[in-house]
Amino acid sequence: MAAPYDPPSRDLPGKPFVPDWVPPPTSNENVAWAKLRTIHLDRLDSPDPAVVQELVDTCRQAIRDDGFIFLGDFGVSYNQLLRQFSIAQYLHQHTSEEDKERLHWDPDGTGTFAGWKPKYGWRHDKGNKDNIEHMNYYQPQFADINQVPTSMHPFFDEITAFCNYLTYSVNRRLLKLLSKVLELDDDFLWDRVQSKTGPVGQGYFRQALYYATDDDVAAVGGGTRMNGHCDFGTTTMLFSVPISSLQIWGRDEQWYYVPYKPGALVINIGETLELVSGGHFRATRHRVVDPPADQMRSDRLSIVLFQAAEGDLRMEPAYESPLLKREGCFDSQGAYREFRRLQARGVPVPTNREWRDVQIADAHHPTDAAPNDKIIYIDGAKHIQREYMNVNIILPA
Repeated sequence: MAAPYDPPSRDLPGKPFVPDWVPPPTSNENVAWAKLRTIHLDRLDSPDPAVVQELVDTCRQAIRDDGFIFLGDFGVSYNQLLRQFSIAQYLHQHTSEEDKERLHWDPDGTGTFAGWKPKYGWRHDKGNKDNIEHMNYYQPQFADINQVPTSMHPFFDEITAFCNYLTYSVNRRLLKLLSKVLELDDDFLWDRVQSKTGPVGQGYFRQALYYATDDDVAAVGGGTRMNGHCDFGTTTMLFSVPISSLQIWGRDEQWYYVPYKPGALVINIGETLELVSGGHFRATRHRVVDPPADQMRSDRLSIVLFQAAEGDLRMEPAYESPLLKREGCFDSQGAYREFRRLQARGVPVPTNREWRDVQIADAHHPTDAAPNDKIIYIDGAKHIQREYMNVNIILPA
């Protein structure tokens, strides 16, 4: 039985008062909502094999169909989660301009998103205004408090404990469930795929604030805050928020808003697990857009942990999986299909580190110039075509 999250005290000497984050109202607009399944992670510990098998079967169908799930009963209470949102709110209200400049990120130079992202694009140099700010914590930030905003120093014990629990309890149990779906040993994905150095491995933790769109951002971005994409890691652990800006691309090739589910984790599968699973797990395209009309004037606070595989891992299927041996691989979409084409030509597939580095190097916002993007239309729908390391990727815009 997994232990529940037991955070450090918020009342230790030296910790300033943190106002509570109050979740904003949800949307009442009639928009197209995604119908995601909920996986109750505590059922993985059931002594009844039938309960566990039902969980595995539900997960298998959800991951194959949607690539996104709601995760509930994972060990973090609603009030504990609100505390993390309150800390993130405090960050954005109390981080000095000096700290923002000192910690200014450099994706071009470092190959990571580590540090403070300003409101102006996704490169080191100032780009067009996008109204998105966030702080990104990789392992070096957890190892050196001087790489962390001063406003977060009193709360870094809570941030560290939170990320440790998400990685070493929640994500480990989730990977156990996904290993069961592949009919492999329970710890296969944890032992053979997941990175495990420090609180976030080779992934990162993000505290983000999407300021409400203004006329300047709307004129350039056209209502899109982040273009359609797939995450390149193992799992992305995004906490559900009331401001509905996240959309997923359905099998009917339409965009659907992800609804708010208080206290839930929104889990999406990254390209690493799509490849390891031979296409049985679906890395679903998703994007961030302006929210429905009744939320357009609201800011969107977001916290997310991007889990990552070991960098030296080759992006290849786990052919020892009985599921893959029995049913074969699926190449109906995305990265796995393109990687198979590489293999057929005798070209080595990239490592996980190579694959994520090339995508970080090309990351940009809809307000940024995108010289490597080619716009194409498929059945009337706008798509972006990119090529990374001889891999052709087509994503809905």
